[in-house]
Amino acid sequence: MHIVAINGSPRKNWNTATMLTKVLEGAAARGASTELVHLYDLTYKGCTSCFACKLIGGPSNGRCAMQDDLRPILEQIETKVDALILGSPIYFGQVTGEMRSFLERLLFAPHVYSQPPRSVFPRTIKTAAIYTMNVAEELCAHLGYPAMFNATASSLTRTFGVESEVLCCFDTYQFPDYGKVIMEYMDAAKKAARRDTVFPEDCKRAVQLGERLATAG
Repeated sequence: MHIVAINGSPRKNWNTATMLTKVLEGAAARGASTELVHLYDLTYKGCTSCFACKLIGGPSNGRCAMQDDLRPILEQIETKVDALILGSPIYFGQVTGEMRSFLERLLFAPHVYSQPPRSVFPRTIKTAAIYTMNVAEELCAHLGYPAMFNATASSLTRTFGVESEVLCCFDTYQFPDYGKVIMEYMDAAKKAARRDTVFPEDCKRAVQLGERLATAG
C-alpha cells in the first residue's frame, strides 16, 4: 500500500506538516510506503476551464490536460496511490491558495456532469483532510468553517468512492517567538501551554488516522 500526503502549507516543519508527518508515521507502522509532497515546491496553476477533461472521446477525458509540476502528482494518484491525505492551514476562512488550486485540478477532471453527477476516477482510494487553524473550536463552528470541511469531504467521497475523514487541529501555535510580532489578540503563554498539552494529543490522533488509512478494507 502506498500513501501520499499533500502539504498545502508554505511551512515544511510547522503544524500542518507535523500532523501530516504523524499520519505517515502511523501508516508506515502498518507497513505502508509513504510520501510527503509540498505544494509550495511546485509550479502550477488552478483549473483554467479548458474543458479538455470533458471532451467525449478526447485524449484527456476524465484527466487534467495541463502540463506542469502537478501533472506527475495527479498521475501518481490515479495509478499508484492507495490513500491520499490533504493538509492545509486555514487562511481567512479557507484553505491556502495552493491547496485550493490543487483541489480544482484533482476533483474537476473526473467529475461528470451527469444526472446524478458521477466520477470516472478509475479506482477507489481512501482520503482524509487535516485542517490546522489559529481559532478555537467554538469560534470555528461560529464562523461556519465546518460547512467548508464537509463540502470538501463530500467531494472527495464522491470522486474516490470511499467515505473521507476530517481531522481538525484548533488554536494552533503560530510563531517561534510571539514577542517578535504584533499579536495583542493572542495570549502567548496560553498558546504555548496548549502546544505542550493539546497538540501532542492532536498528533496522536493523526497517527491513528494513518493506521486506519493503511488498514485494508
